[in-house]
Parts: sequence; structure tokens; C-alpha cells
Amino acid sequence: MHTNITLSNIDYVLPNEKIAFFPLENRDQSKLLVYKDKTIIDANFADLPDLLDENCALIFNDSKVIHARLLLQNQYDAKIEVFLLEPVYPTRDIALAFSQTGVVAWKCFIGNAKRFRDAIDFDVMMQKAECSGEPACSPNNKTIKITAEKGDRVGDAFLVTFMWEDETVTFAEWLEAYGKMPLPPYIKREANVADEERYQTIYAQQQGSVAAPTAGLHFSESVLKSLKNKNIALKNITLHVGAGTFKPIITDSILDHEMHQEQMVVSRDVVEFLSKNQHKKIIAVGTTVARTLESIFIIGAKLYLNMDAPFQVKQFEIYEHLPLQEISVENALTALTQYFEESNLFEITAATSLMILPHYRHRIAKGLITNFHQPKSTLLLLISSYLGEEWRQVYEHALSHDYRFLSYGDSNLYL
Repeated sequence: MHTNITLSNIDYVLPNEKIAFFPLENRDQSKLLVYKDKTIIDANFADLPDLLDENCALIFNDSKVIHARLLLQNQYDAKIEVFLLEPVYPTRDIALAFSQTGVVAWKCFIGNAKRFRDAIDFDVMMQKAECSGEPACSPNNKTIKITAEKGDRVGDAFLVTFMWEDETVTFAEWLEAYGKMPLPPYIKREANVADEERYQTIYAQQQGSVAAPTAGLHFSESVLKSLKNKNIALKNITLHVGAGTFKPIITDSILDHEMHQEQMVVSRDVVEFLSKNQHKKIIAVGTTVARTLESIFIIGAKLYLNMDAPFQVKQFEIYEHLPLQEISVENALTALTQYFEESNLFEITAATSLMILPHYRHRIAKGLITNFHQPKSTLLLLISSYLGEEWRQVYEHALSHDYRFLSYGDSNLYL
């Protein structure tokens, strides 16, 4: 493993005026910077189908952003913000956590935590589906009381338990009604009605992310239709994006940074597709997909080698365990396919904290669609694994050609 990677390797100056604080009116009208064969082409995202052929396959992250911000008030009217991170009780499985009734406990960031001593009660107005947005239907609505209790500190977060008596209401339902969309921390404004739609991909299905997989925000129904018309395969995986995606690297040595862990769900269908179509050019729609695809390879390689804890992908194990690096993609995917067959499973849930470093060799994703990322971020490390030091040339071009940066900004295609 290369040990001389420092913070200066992934730093650049990002002027505030280059950051997109609001989305464009139309998703697919963002700019698209194409980098191929060391050449930069300026295009529009709507041109994407014309830049790909039927030998390409796009893999999307279908995770859905949840209303992770809860604004509470204690009995003395002090404002307290609770930011949901991950479920702890009665299950750590994100999908199951949303279906719970009665009580759940989540690991959370808390703003103004010192004022959150006693339990806080708050009311949630639950609207019937047919009455949504119609005040005239309000007599048919019901209010449920939620109690929030702060528990033990967990690292830089706390355990928060939520309790309610109405067993007909799931955690997902009252959270959707009461919580707010969690915009990135550098967007210093409250989420508005437009953000409810635009900080979400049009193909989002699986609830669980606290940040959007932003490369997918550019895709419109028109672009997806054009891709299908060209017989370009489109497949979904799920990686629930955690708040750690915004965590800057503050250690001078990259290797001292602790990578956040995220939950991923992968179907048998996708693994079989990857196994049967190794000749295709797999393009990851977003850094989350790139990390998930490489985590799939590592899981398969660990199964092939009969290693312990195959569904827990650690930060540096691919670099530190030489036999893992030597397994072929074919053998890794075959081992994972066999696991599906022998276990009679249609999907697996795993956890990954894989950190993709600049010298990483991607086994599955040979192309990447992504946004422009923050300085000193693990996302820039991943970009370096595709572009090497040329990432600086790409970013300098974008800065000098009026590209918009970060989550609501413009897009890149690296081939």
C-alpha cells in the first residue's frame, strides 16, 4: 500500500461562487465534462446517450434520501436539531428499521445537545393519502405523539430513542411527515419545496440515505428513455449514503483517516448480470456505485478464499491482503453467484468502509459519471483512482469554463 499520500494530493481552491446552491430548472440541462483518452470535451448532460453505445451498461444507486433532520423544542423552548445517522434498535437493517412500530433507536448527531436532557414530546400530524395537501380533509387526519430520549454518547454522536403508542403508524410514515430533507452542510439555507423533488433521483426506491447519490440527480425520464432505446443496460444496486460522505480529511496522511461504514444491498440479478457481461463497459453512476461494485468484487474474492466476515468490507483489507488482489473478477463473481444459489437468496445485505485510493485498480467499473467534489475529500481520492494526477487538469478546466460544483452542480463522464 502506498504510504506517501498526503492531504496536498487532493487539495485545490474552490471559490464560493463556483458552488451550486440551487438546482437548475431542468435536471438534464447541466453541463457534462467528458474526459476520454486524456482529452476534455464540453457537452450537456442530455447528450449522454449519444456518447455511449450498446456495449456500455450503467449501474445506478437507487437509495432514497430520508427526512433525516428533526427540529425539536424542549420544555424551555430551546431549539434542538436531531440528525439521524443509522438505526441501532431493534434492528440495524435500514429497511427493517423503517417498518418498525412503537419504538426505534438511532445513532444521531445532536445540535444543542446540552439542552437535550429530559425526554422531549412532539406531535406529528398524519394525513391520509387522499387528503395530502388538502386542508379541507383535516378532520380525517390524526395526530400522534412522539417521545424522544437522548441516550449514551457514541463517538461524536448520541443514541436517541423514539417511542409512540400508535401501532398502525410506522417509523417511516411519521418521519416522512415530520422530518426535513437533509441538504449538504455547505448549503446554508433551509430545504424548500423544490428540494423535496430535486435532492432525490427520479429512480430512488430504497429509503435509507442521509445524502443524495448526486451523480444521479442529472438523469431525466427523457435521458433514461434514450439510453434504453440504444439498448444500453440499466441496473440498480443500493448503497445507503451516510453523513460521513461529507466528513473532510483532517489528518495530513490520508491513511490516518477513518472511513465511514455504509450499508449496501445487492441483488442476485445484478451479480449474475456482471458475471455474464464482463465484456461490457460497466459505468458507475456515482462514487457510491463505484465503491459498491468494488465491494462486490471484494466480497466475492473473500468467499472464494473462504475468509472470515465476507460481508464486512474493511477500509484497507484489499490493499493489505495480497491473495485478495490476485483473485480474478470471474472467480470472485462466480463465488458470489454460488453463494446466492446455495443459500437460496435473492439479495444480500453487507457493510462497506472501503477507501479507494489513487493507485486502486478498478475491477468492475471501467467508467464513472460523477459530480465535482469538495477539496480534501475521500471522493477526490476515488476520482484520482480513475484520472491519476490528471484530475487537476480536469478540475482547472471546469473552474475556468463556468462549471458548477458539488451536489447541485454539473457532471463529469470519465471513460
